[in-house]
Amino acid sequence: MNHWTDSLESGEEEEDSLVRPYTITRGRTAPQRDDLTLITVVATVEAEEGRSPGRRLEPEHRAILEQCRTPVAVAEIAAELDLPVSVTKILIGDLVALGRVTIRPPLAAERSGGLNVEILQAVRDGLQRL
Repeated sequence: MNHWTDSLESGEEEEDSLVRPYTITRGRTAPQRDDLTLITVVATVEAEEGRSPGRRLEPEHRAILEQCRTPVAVAEIAAELDLPVSVTKILIGDLVALGRVTIRPPLAAERSGGLNVEILQAVRDGLQRL
């Protein structure tokens, strides 16, 4: 391969990395919710009887539902999906609107009004994986 071909391929990869989040969010660039932070905890709500568990959902939505069977922080979800946090927040907002997940601040923050070191470490670990 020559240098021109190498740079063309890397340019295509950069373009793909920009197009993918745009298509996943259907062109939306900002979350509708302003209450989602890096440490917001997301948990899957079990599907009601008669409701299809995964219809009309993107694969990333389904991945979030699977990951959040055990409550998980937004930063950890983004790291696991290998998506920007802003895109992850949009997808989580979709699931909240559909009643498929619940969101809440971390329990330690709710009880004490402050943050727990373990939570901060988990967020840090999630961010490092991004």
